[in-house]
Amino acid sequence: MVTFLAGGTGTPKLLDGAARVWDPAETAVVANTGDDVELGGHLVCPDVDTVLFAGGGVLDRQTWWGIDGDTTATHEELRRLAEEVGLGTAPRYLDDDAQTAGRDIARWRRFSAVGEFMEIGDRDRAVHLTRTSLLDEGKSLTEAIRTLADAFGLDVDLLPMSDDPVATLVHTEGGETLHFQEYWVARRGEPPVADVEFRGADDAQPTDAVLAALDGPVVIGPSNPVTSLGPMLALPGFERALREAPVVAVSPFVGDEVFSGPAAALMEGVGREPSTAGVAEAYPFADAFVLDEEDPTELDRRVERTDTRIDGADDAERVARACERALEAIDGDGADARPPREGAE
Repeated sequence: MVTFLAGGTGTPKLLDGAARVWDPAETAVVANTGDDVELGGHLVCPDVDTVLFAGGGVLDRQTWWGIDGDTTATHEELRRLAEEVGLGTAPRYLDDDAQTAGRDIARWRRFSAVGEFMEIGDRDRAVHLTRTSLLDEGKSLTEAIRTLADAFGLDVDLLPMSDDPVATLVHTEGGETLHFQEYWVARRGEPPVADVEFRGADDAQPTDAVLAALDGPVVIGPSNPVTSLGPMLALPGFERALREAPVVAVSPFVGDEVFSGPAAALMEGVGREPSTAGVAEAYPFADAFVLDEEDPTELDRRVERTDTRIDGADDAERVARACERALEAIDGDGADARPPREGAE
């Protein structure tokens, strides 16, 4: 089995070609849930759902968010109602008592639906309502997502990183604390970042299914090291499991140029160099990297080079083949030949 760590759009794009390299039935995807929000009482899992919709053949591949051709009547009416009575459409956090009520101990991820700052499609909303209702019936998040994966006909095993809530919070230079979705969706990544916190991570645990999936080859797609992988690495025992597995990572940078998204600003905000070298520093557990042919970075670990831009399934297959070569080389070297990793036990 091979396991992909998924956050943002990088890994879902890579999975388009990975099915040509690895049997989907022998593939697991561990998805970041630090970006999750409870919006108007229903749980939205953006990184989980990108994999869910892509695997189900319904993802909007122009936005890499939501269901292709979905309508937004409910969202538009929520916006209209809020504007009609002067309530506005800015994110509205619920109060502290609501943030910590019930099953949620990761404060700052619960929002009112008044003005609904994130665009949720009508069919998309049905997924969130079903997931929330399954949780209300006593199912774990893993069980709820497995049910949805069956409904969408997924071939891969889609796993949330934890059944426990974690909230990715951005602390800005101006002193504000913003949930990542407010920072990226409502504020468009504008406030300068001072730090990033994974609230609730110390009290959360990777599931047994996730730890089992990490007991073998792992591929990290060209994802944001801070907000896509950071919540996973903050979970107790997660990074230790990666140190013991063969791991290859695809850089989301070409030198110091990022392909897309807020990775550069976030890495700089947490004190890391926004570059491929910074990604390698953030992943001391990685045995090998796949870098772009134009990337001038020299690393102290095995490197496979290819064109790492992914604009379609053929591109994704090319990058997946490079990951396959890297994993085969790691296996050929043997565990004893791997470079020592910081913090290894």
